Amino acid sequence: MKSEAKSAEPAATTRATRANRAVRTPGGISVRLDVRALTAVVLLLLAALTASVLLIGTGDFPISAGDVLKTLVGNGNAGQEFIVNELRLPRTLVGLLVGAALGLGGALFQALSRNPLGSPDILGLGQGATAGALVVIVLFSGDSAQVTVGALVGGLATGLAIYLLAWKRGVHGYRLVLVGIGMSAIMTAVNGYLLTKADLVDAARAVVWMTGSLSGRDWAQVWPLLALCVVLAPLVLANARGLRMMEMGDDVSYALGVRVERVRLLLMLAAVLLTAAATAAAGPVSFVALTAPQLARRLTRSPGPNLLPSLCMGAALLVAADWTSQRVFGADQMPVGVVTGVLGGVYLLWLLVTERKAGRI
Repeated sequence: MKSEAKSAEPAATTRATRANRAVRTPGGISVRLDVRALTAVVLLLLAALTASVLLIGTGDFPISAGDVLKTLVGNGNAGQEFIVNELRLPRTLVGLLVGAALGLGGALFQALSRNPLGSPDILGLGQGATAGALVVIVLFSGDSAQVTVGALVGGLATGLAIYLLAWKRGVHGYRLVLVGIGMSAIMTAVNGYLLTKADLVDAARAVVWMTGSLSGRDWAQVWPLLALCVVLAPLVLANARGLRMMEMGDDVSYALGVRVERVRLLLMLAAVLLTAAATAAAGPVSFVALTAPQLARRLTRSPGPNLLPSLCMGAALLVAADWTSQRVFGADQMPVGVVTGVLGGVYLLWLLVTERKAGRI
């Protein structure tokens, strides 16, 4: 038995060495590289880009993938230039950015709550952003820009309320999830009340927005969301080490020099902003924030929050779902939120069954 144990140790060490390699820069900085996670990120990026090209070519006027690529580099004809650059490219970019924001925001919430169900869908942030948008639609008959601002304000206000209600000498995962579920129920009731007070036209408009769709998205939605992602994504990734330490518990994190509450507040604010901005741009697209981090974790088989893989997984999932809806049901016949809701619901049931069999719930 001892000889078998000794022979097993080098094999385990060899596998760990292959999975994680240290890279030393000319300046003397050593960086640990997770080969499997890096490979997963590259494959997810390729999948997202491939789905994007296919999505741009899909519609009432089909364009081949080769012609899409030629048009994107400026070699298409006038008709293709207009369809690709003015109509379909902004929609696809919004899909990529919304998926990336939801994937990253979901990974942050699940890591901070230490719960696979701790996503914006469950915690009520999507419902809060929806409430803000409905107030603008129903009470003020606002235009699309005002609806976007209303959704952003509603999401931020809901996130602040959840944080304050969950605070008790710090914010802990179990209390955060419970407060979030309660807030979700309250916001759902508020949204139902607002719909009963709307006239027929505003109610129809509100229901379409609440479904979650990329239809009609243009460059006005691309630039604010892109700017927010460019600012917040590096900030979140720079705090990934502190977040990983916090998964071992607050006491251990304090001992290792992590300013727990400061990091938690910063990352929660980033997650709320990402989720609210994504909801403001495309409506409450359901379950992407819940499923993307879990799928990324299973793909990388790596401990920790898996922030970058979750970001890439979210982008790939949303664009692939939009392409699927257009291919199966026709252009703009099925909102992408319906597709993600069906797939996410199936995944949630599978996750609950798996957690129950493992004895964790």
